Amino acid sequence: MLRLLKINNVALIDDLEIEFGDGLNLLTGETGSGKSIIIDGLGALSGERVSSDLIKQGETTARIEGVFSVEIPSDIAEIFAEAGVDIDDEVIVRRELSASGKNRVFVNDRLVTQNFLKRIGHIFADICGQGEQAMLYDPHQHLSMLDTAASAETELAATAAAFRRWSSIRRELDELNEDDSAKLRALDILRFEIDEIERAGLRSGEEEELESERSRVLNAEKLAAASDEIAELLYDADLSAVTTLDRAGRRLAELAEFEKQFKDFEDGVAAARAVIEELAASARRYRETLEVAPGHLDEIEARLAEIARLKRKYGESVEAVLDHLAGSRAKLDSIETSEMREKELSAQLALAEADYRKCAAALTKKRTATAAKFKAAVEKELAFVALDKAVFEVRLSELEGFSQAGSERAEFYFSANPGELPKPLAKVASGGEISRLMLVLRTVSGRNEFQRTAVFDEIDIGIGGRVAEAVGRRLQKLAATQQVLCVTHQPQIASLADHHFVVEKATRSNTTRISVRELSNVERIDEVARMLAGREITDAARENAKAMLAAAK
Repeated sequence: MLRLLKINNVALIDDLEIEFGDGLNLLTGETGSGKSIIIDGLGALSGERVSSDLIKQGETTARIEGVFSVEIPSDIAEIFAEAGVDIDDEVIVRRELSASGKNRVFVNDRLVTQNFLKRIGHIFADICGQGEQAMLYDPHQHLSMLDTAASAETELAATAAAFRRWSSIRRELDELNEDDSAKLRALDILRFEIDEIERAGLRSGEEEELESERSRVLNAEKLAAASDEIAELLYDADLSAVTTLDRAGRRLAELAEFEKQFKDFEDGVAAARAVIEELAASARRYRETLEVAPGHLDEIEARLAEIARLKRKYGESVEAVLDHLAGSRAKLDSIETSEMREKELSAQLALAEADYRKCAAALTKKRTATAAKFKAAVEKELAFVALDKAVFEVRLSELEGFSQAGSERAEFYFSANPGELPKPLAKVASGGEISRLMLVLRTVSGRNEFQRTAVFDEIDIGIGGRVAEAVGRRLQKLAATQQVLCVTHQPQIASLADHHFVVEKATRSNTTRISVRELSNVERIDEVARMLAGREITDAARENAKAMLAAAK
């Protein structure tokens, strides 16, 4: 529910802060005092688009902020989590408007998109204004209202789960039952590709080895000369490095007999000789490998060309070609075993269909039983709001095929006048009638999934007297289960408020400003009296107002 609403620099509002309470919160005031601006501000916090034109003249920025206390259902909590918005017992929504058009939205001080607010805004407020009744013309909403009245959450969840299982199996079976000629073509292509790659006998790392081997063959003469020269210089020549070290070693031994400081170098000279000997031996062994058989280079080039051809067809590397081979084998196996899988899926589909029909039938039974009770309850309530001759019907019709919401659709039919056959709501109800019907439907269905605020903007247009009092009593009844915020011009409704706010417009120094304040019990007498008598409040009007307020307790 809405705890706090703050509006800054919007239209004729400088700075406005309203704390709302539980139950029925009513806004009253002279026509044109700015009550709708407050409703528009709440709509902005619920995700409706707002224009920079709302910014007060002479200002460059504006701000609308609300504090809501709501229970966040798990699916909505996931949306918050995806956006990185932390949630607690309260949710703070802020919209900042700029004359430059760079408007921003914050939820719990986290910058979010307007689309995000649109997705979650419905949990804050349900605004029912004269121009916002499209939902009542939508049969999908009718089915939802009926299910809420039927407390069909369990049956709905079971039906939806059964539909998802059936749909998943149906989808896999359809993929298996593709055109037979297409399946045969796929088999031929897969077998050819598998055979081609398998015959090539590729292995990971082979291409790199072949590149290295080709480079060695192409440079064999240069490498042989280098190997020969290394062996010659280090070991084979008369003045080789080994011969020189041997001579140096003997002289070192002679010096060491007389000077101990040279003794430490003997091990180093021996180690150097060992390294040189090993290097010379390695050079000779490597030289022997450089004998290239005739045609070996051509074999290497042919193999590399084959690998390049397969890479062009199946992947950018040998590993990618091997991955393609594994994937083709899996596809081939899947197609070759599809007949067996098809039989399994057909059996599973039959079971899933039977389960869906069972769940949907239970949901249908509950809806059918509730439809008659819902009709009676709505017509009873309509009588209290001066629509006692109205006829209301819930018509269920069977859907073709399966759906997540069950086997039928629901549509509300309505006739406000005797002798007229009930017709779909969009074709028969006037604005005043539809507003009262909306209030009745909300009262009867108890529709308040998120403890959100029900907002009625001038629901009492075109009514008065006994009807206005009846509408007020229905609002009061609805307010017993959820917070209600209502703009009204009817004193009969205003007298029933749990929290009564007056919207006032004042002009000073050629500047008009709007303010809102909650009325005390004494102040409410004068406000209700004003609504009864007009600008000139008489003693009789005050007495009537006192009587109304006393009767409302």
